[in-house]
Amino acid sequence: MISLALINEFLGLPPNASAHGYQIDHIIEFSHWFMGALFLGWSAFFIYVLIRFRRNRNPVASHEGVTSGISTHLEFAVVLIEAVLLIGFAVPLWAKRVNAFPEEKDAILVHAVGQQFNWNFHLPGKDGVFGRRELALVSNSNPLGLDPADAAGKDDLVALGELHVPIERNVIVDLSSKDVIHNFCLPGMRIAQDAIPGQIIPMWFKPVKTGNYEIVCGQLCGLGHYGMKGMLVVDTPDDYQAWLKERMELSGNQIAPPPLARPPGEPPVGPTPGTVAPPGAPKTEKPGGG
Repeated sequence: MISLALINEFLGLPPNASAHGYQIDHIIEFSHWFMGALFLGWSAFFIYVLIRFRRNRNPVASHEGVTSGISTHLEFAVVLIEAVLLIGFAVPLWAKRVNAFPEEKDAILVHAVGQQFNWNFHLPGKDGVFGRRELALVSNSNPLGLDPADAAGKDDLVALGELHVPIERNVIVDLSSKDVIHNFCLPGMRIAQDAIPGQIIPMWFKPVKTGNYEIVCGQLCGLGHYGMKGMLVVDTPDDYQAWLKERMELSGNQIAPPPLARPPGEPPVGPTPGTVAPPGAPKTEKPGGG
């Protein structure tokens, strides 16, 4: 496969790090070599036509047209090769990716939620069960709307922008979005999938190399689209367990911040004396019982 990666490297594709990515690289490489051959062939034919039918050799136009069937055979061959690429390789590979999902019990399960302009990752805790999420509970401190009353979510982990997974384990990612259409794109894993509001769309991959791999948004999602990046970190099993332990400790030690102290001399919370109370505020008696 290394010898077939010449064009892929020239195009700037990062090295593949997934189990299925070699098949993707093979199709990309073959398609570009095929298109390169077509470019050279049609360019040579164009030059031949310019010379063969130049004006000083053909001062009068011929209205008979092409009488040979060579061009028809060439066009049919091109269509046939493209059909083989599409039906024989691309469609079966795509069908395998979307239909042949691995068993959840042996995979790492992740919920990835896109928003302008970040990726939120939700992982189940030791119980392997995701906690309930409620749209009404979404806030800056609770970006996924985890229900604190749900016992299944007490040990859940939430990470912003960075996802850790172990090497040689299938990873199933359920994608959704909080606002507009995003695209969860992992160039290093040769996988991408749209994240659509109101839908949960699964995708999966199996990393085979440790390292850091960029997560990008493959859909134009707003003014900050250029900065919507994340990081996928593929760890060894020991490093992954250490990361899980660290995240659990951080989530267990999180406490609500204390209320902000009001500056000295600032009036207490509520309407300032002598001002009109906001709509809906309880009426207060005026000094002197008026």
